[in-house]
Amino acid sequence: MANRISLIGAILFIFFLGGWASWYFFTPKSNTVEEAQVMLERIRTVMKLVTVEGQFSELFSNDDYQGAFSFFWEKKMLVRVTATVSAGYDLEKVKIETDAQNKTIKIGPLPAATILSIDDKVDYYDISEGLFTSFSPQDFNRINERVEQIIREKAQASLLPSAEEQGRKTLDMLKAMIESAGWKVEIVGESKGR
Repeated sequence: MANRISLIGAILFIFFLGGWASWYFFTPKSNTVEEAQVMLERIRTVMKLVTVEGQFSELFSNDDYQGAFSFFWEKKMLVRVTATVSAGYDLEKVKIETDAQNKTIKIGPLPAATILSIDDKVDYYDISEGLFTSFSPQDFNRINERVEQIIREKAQASLLPSAEEQGRKTLDMLKAMIESAGWKVEIVGESKGR
């Protein structure tokens, strides 16, 4: 009887070992290989002063309709864009002259405030294509360019006045700090009444 139990145990062990081996060796394994090659192409120094930053959210719809029988030809897409826009000054355009003998610093003129960067995220929703039409990579590129243009236009209208006001405040603060050290500051292009 003990031999029989040992034989059954050995057979069960062999079946278990065979099942495990077939599962281990013959089950398809997920073998994900990822490669990335990041190359730094260029480094350049910049002198930019960000005076304001705005958060924008935009819903943009694109509807390409090419005539009758819209089921065959119409392409529609809803695009949601969230963007962070920075506005301020490119200080490389500001001329600064110092006269150490007379303790005088001449700054300016301050250039006009500009959009310095747009960091946007585009999400595509509700994409519907006709039977004979579809969105091409060129369509997506065109839509991305149009969305960025809309964000830029809205940012210029709403952020640039605030950026210029903040730039004047920053310049006044810089002037006060320099004058407290005993230097005279002349800002070119500044009105005398300010």
